[in-house]
Amino acid sequence: MVTERDKYKTGRLTVTPPGKHTAKAEFTTGVEQLSLDNKKDGFIYVPKEYDSSRPAALAVMLHGAGGSAEQGLSLLRQYADANNIILIAPAARKYSWDIIVSDAFGPDVIFIEQALELAFEKYVIDPAHVAIGGFSDGASYALCLGLTNGDLFTHLIAFSPGFVFTLENTGKPAVFISHGVNDPVLRIDPCGRRIASQLKRQGLAVNYVEFDGVHEIPAHISGSAMEWFTGRGTKSR
Repeated sequence: MVTERDKYKTGRLTVTPPGKHTAKAEFTTGVEQLSLDNKKDGFIYVPKEYDSSRPAALAVMLHGAGGSAEQGLSLLRQYADANNIILIAPAARKYSWDIIVSDAFGPDVIFIEQALELAFEKYVIDPAHVAIGGFSDGASYALCLGLTNGDLFTHLIAFSPGFVFTLENTGKPAVFISHGVNDPVLRIDPCGRRIASQLKRQGLAVNYVEFDGVHEIPAHISGSAMEWFTGRGTKSR
C-alpha cells in the first residue's frame, strides 16, 4: 500500500501553480499562524496593502538547523510590505529538514504543500513570482525542493547553502545564491562556489554573490536578493 509519505518520496509537490487571477475569500493582513499543526506550525505574512485585484508575489522561506519559523519569516519580512510579497514560513518537523535529518523526503514536503494550498486558496498570487528560499540548512532544502519543483517555483533564494540534492529535476527556475567568503560553518569552496558552478553547468540562470563576511545575511545581500526577485529596485519598510 502506498502511504502519503511514499507519494512525496522524490520531493515532488502535487499542488498546482496559481491559475487565473480571481478574487478570493476574506483575509487579514499581517502575521498569522498557519494553523496546520498544533505542535510545530508556521506563519504566513500578508502585506499591509495587499489587494486581491493586484496579484502578490509569494516566497516560502525556510529557517536554518535548530531554528524556528520566526527565523524563516524574518529573512525577508522587512521587504514584504513595500514589494507586495506574501511570506510563508513553516517550521521543520524535526530540528532540521527531512532530507537532512533522515536522508529522505517526506513530512516537510507534505507540510509545505499544505501551506502552499492554503495560500493559493486564500490569496491571489502572481505565478511569475513564486519563490522558495532560506538560510543555511533552509537554503540547502530550498534548492532541493525548488529544483525538484521548478514548474511551480520560479525563483530560488539560497543564503549560504551547504549542498543540493534532487531525485528528479523539473523546470528551469532562476537561482540566487549568496555566501560569505569567511564562513566558518559552511565553507565557501565546497558549498556556495561548488553549488553555483554545478547549477550553471545544468543550464540554470544563477546570480551568485560573494560577500566579505561569515555565516550571515548582511542587509545589502538580502536587498540584492529582493531586487533580483522582484525585478525592480529594492524597497524596504
